[in-house]
Amino acid sequence: MKVLLLILLAQLCSPSLVPEREKDPEYWRGQAQETLRAALRLQRLNQNVAKNLILFLGDGMGVSTVTAARILKGQLQNRKGEESLLEMDKFPYVALAKTYNTNAQVPDSAGTATAYLCGVKANEGTVGVSAGVTRDRCNTTKGQEVTSILRWAKDGGKSVGIVTTTRVTHATPSAAYAHSANRDWYSDGEMPPDALEGGCKDIARQLVENIPDIEVILGGGRKYMFPKNASDVEYPHEDKHRGTRLDRRDLVQAWHEAKPPGKVAKYVWHRRDLLALNLSRVDFLLGLFEPGDMVYELDRNNETDPSLTEMVAVAIRMLQKNPRGFFLLVEGGRIDHGHHEGKAKQALHEAVELDRAIGLAARLTSPQDTLSVVTADHSHVFTFGGYTPRGNPIFGLAPMQSDVDRKPFTSILYGNGPGYKIVAGERENVSAVDFAHANYQAQSAVPLRQETHGGEDVAVFARGPMAHLLHGVHEQNYIPHAMAYAACIGSNRAHCNAASRPATTILLPFLALLFLLC
Repeated sequence: MKVLLLILLAQLCSPSLVPEREKDPEYWRGQAQETLRAALRLQRLNQNVAKNLILFLGDGMGVSTVTAARILKGQLQNRKGEESLLEMDKFPYVALAKTYNTNAQVPDSAGTATAYLCGVKANEGTVGVSAGVTRDRCNTTKGQEVTSILRWAKDGGKSVGIVTTTRVTHATPSAAYAHSANRDWYSDGEMPPDALEGGCKDIARQLVENIPDIEVILGGGRKYMFPKNASDVEYPHEDKHRGTRLDRRDLVQAWHEAKPPGKVAKYVWHRRDLLALNLSRVDFLLGLFEPGDMVYELDRNNETDPSLTEMVAVAIRMLQKNPRGFFLLVEGGRIDHGHHEGKAKQALHEAVELDRAIGLAARLTSPQDTLSVVTADHSHVFTFGGYTPRGNPIFGLAPMQSDVDRKPFTSILYGNGPGYKIVAGERENVSAVDFAHANYQAQSAVPLRQETHGGEDVAVFARGPMAHLLHGVHEQNYIPHAMAYAACIGSNRAHCNAASRPATTILLPFLALLFLLC
């Protein structure tokens, strides 16, 4: 153990930790001046109308997760990591969002999804309804439904899509189309008798019925679409993957039947079929690649399941066919799951994959007509520290032992969760386990079967038309209002007619020309 500590301390003190160029003060001065020039260019605001809107949601992607994912991305490229840039880091405008639910200081993903999609804060566990709805109480729902920016975009003539690595009926995507007193009512098989008798619809049914003309739906969640005990197409011999519907309906068939005559609707469940589609001949696309949530990116079978980036590429190409533009919701949903399980490596690789999808979307669109926003619904009690040296492996050890129990510890730790382990009456010695394994559960301070969310603000990154409207510290429900304003959809459209713009806005180009002529 002493040898290990000496090696780590030698690392910390080694001059090789500092890249040669960073020893020159001019490097930092030059970098700062370039950043300053870029900031000054932002004075020329992009006030175009946003033809397209893309909302990237990293479920559970708090600021500590963003930073750790940045380091991981750099280290995957054989760099030290800290100096790396995520794609979202390149967005010029950054804000903070306050994530609390109306009845919760530390929120859940359903109430937050209602905020950043529907524009109103709500109670934890409820989706697409106001705070007048009590969780599990079906009879409180009627008249409390709230619509989402996806609906506003559809009503504005745009194409719309949902891409997620969770089941498509999960909290985040469901707030785009459903209204439910309980986020867990995925199918009628998960609903209590009183809710069924009260006339409440399960979320999968609402996906098919509430907005039947969603052009693209890609993710997991097959089993909620098929009759109870129906065998899964991919895992026919596994009982846990069988259909769950008590009403015996085949909702994929219902999805097909709801499409207008003459329109081509394609359902796929295999990566090969998704990538083989001639998108110019497809009007509606439903892809369900797993019975439940999709597999972690590190474990994904790249023959049967598409990556998030591949799904986003297909979605954008489908939606771009509409000359009036589109709204796309993209969720990296399993960042959250990795953290809940205390599996930081899974969570951070999910975050890196989301960032890869953000980069791909940037290459397929233009900031001149596409407003892209990246944010999270909430954070987690995830942290990394321990005075690690520059370039320290993000999943590695801190360069010190505890001065209390004299044992090493990993840089990454959780405030609570399943990683709490006592061996022979003491904290587990992490040098005796494979702490770099994908499913290693990082140590936590408090034992819980599932790690919890964190309550701090989350970052909001924005680029494109009217991105400057996202600045400072906002309530989370402000996000869709700003996006809708930029795209001239929803209820806030008075500014969209040139005649109603402030006179100064109209006259500015002419005043600038006059100044140059003088």
